[in-house]
Amino acid sequence: MQQKATTLARGLPYSPIFRFMEQTPHILVVDDDREIRDLLARFLQLHQLRVTTARDAREARRLWTQGHYHLVVLDLMLPGESGLDFARWLRSESAVPMVMLTAMGEETDRIVGLELGADDYVAKPFNPRELLARIRAVLRRAGEGAEPRGQRAQVLRFAGWTLEPARRRMLNPAGVEVPLTAGEFDLMLAFAERPNRVLTRDMLLDLLRGRQAGPFDRAIDVAISRLRRKLEDDGRSAQLIKTVRGGGYVLAATVERG
Repeated sequence: MQQKATTLARGLPYSPIFRFMEQTPHILVVDDDREIRDLLARFLQLHQLRVTTARDAREARRLWTQGHYHLVVLDLMLPGESGLDFARWLRSESAVPMVMLTAMGEETDRIVGLELGADDYVAKPFNPRELLARIRAVLRRAGEGAEPRGQRAQVLRFAGWTLEPARRRMLNPAGVEVPLTAGEFDLMLAFAERPNRVLTRDMLLDLLRGRQAGPFDRAIDVAISRLRRKLEDDGRSAQLIKTVRGGGYVLAATVERG
């Protein structure tokens, strides 16, 4: 029997269980494999996460409009509308964090998914504990249940841009907020906290995800390309985030804190 979405009953007195459900991160798992859906639902629920599952993009769209989700786990190989198409639609609707499930060796799909704004990925077959760790890391970066960051919670200004760690937002020189995914914001914060310092891909991956880059891991390159576009910083003649040949990347700007 396919797992049904759990919804809060309406018209009932407010109770501690409702408070618990409101405060617990709600995960939408989209995968056409029933066994994987059921396994993840049971495993994540055992680790204090609320879970709703969908078998395809159509069902996921319907569930998205009916609930509030803190993160989406998305299989890219879906029947009918592909996971990439759904990710494109979802990113046009929301900046909700996404963790992709990709087939082993499907680097192209993984790169496209990252370009669409996914925050992390796990290759199938995967260990549920690894996926749980990735989910928790992305939720922390997105600010779900994170503790105050002390000195981090200040305004950082560079080249007319403003970064507000406490509110996790970036403003352009005109004062307009520029939408960033959780991963993009953390990448920008990593640079802003270390201006004029060369950061290698391995250093950035370690700062953002706590893992080392593989020989074909282009996740950081893709994320920086997206970030440059949002900073209106052309990749061929980038003036803010510069490429250091054979080294990595550097934020070439003076950063003011206050």
